Amino acid sequence: MILPPRMVQKVWGLDRLPAPFSTSSERPIGEVWFEPPAPLDGLLVKYIFTSEKLSVQCHPSDEQTLAMGLGRQGKEECWLVVDAEPGATLGIGFDAPIDRDALRAAAEDGSIEGLLTWHQVKAGDFFYIPAKTVHSIGPGCTIIEIQQNSNLTYRLYDYGRPRDLHVDDAAQVALGEPYDLAANSSYAGHESDVNLVDGPFFRLDQLAGGPDAAISARYRGPLLVIPREGPVVVDGETVSPGQCALAEEIDAVQFSETGTCLIAQPIPG
Repeated sequence: MILPPRMVQKVWGLDRLPAPFSTSSERPIGEVWFEPPAPLDGLLVKYIFTSEKLSVQCHPSDEQTLAMGLGRQGKEECWLVVDAEPGATLGIGFDAPIDRDALRAAAEDGSIEGLLTWHQVKAGDFFYIPAKTVHSIGPGCTIIEIQQNSNLTYRLYDYGRPRDLHVDDAAQVALGEPYDLAANSSYAGHESDVNLVDGPFFRLDQLAGGPDAAISARYRGPLLVIPREGPVVVDGETVSPGQCALAEEIDAVQFSETGTCLIAQPIPG
């Protein structure tokens, strides 16, 4: 079943989306969400398109939101860079440790942007963003994001845009530390099978061609299918790049031997 897309307007988005979307809008579109199906409602897949920097922000963990009395609304996410203009960057973590008071002060005076570590990126770069990590996305990026299905975001700094900030909330949950690049990043070229995420909240693999026996054994039950290059067929329905589909089981998917596809599945907790 192909999931219905939802175009989400963002001040930092694009007036015209690139292929395969080729959508124009009077207001910039920054994200395309694929509405989570009931069997996998804990997992959200989206595309992100940037013409300006996103706010400097963070997301709390499940443990923190439970302690706040908000239920499980934590958010861990990951980014696969699909396309990047020359010099495009992602801000993830800090150049040096920073305590809560200094973080709050840097957010209030705008210097927090310069304290982030800005990673230059290219197509195929992959980053896992644990909850509590302070982060931003620079202009010129097209990204596939897979995340826990929560929209709880605390903005620390937004470049003077007229949007709400949540500095006190963010300072209470944010991790003022450098990002562990070696542990949380990898590269997913079109020609390779790559295990990108294996817990704690979801698993994510890139397949170049069809799955081997080990991957098929790990993906029991419903999963999400996100073609990157070339179509796949799910229960007789063709799913193309720029779309996302629910498959009831991995054997219901006909993968192209010359294509590249992402598959994702939540891990029950």
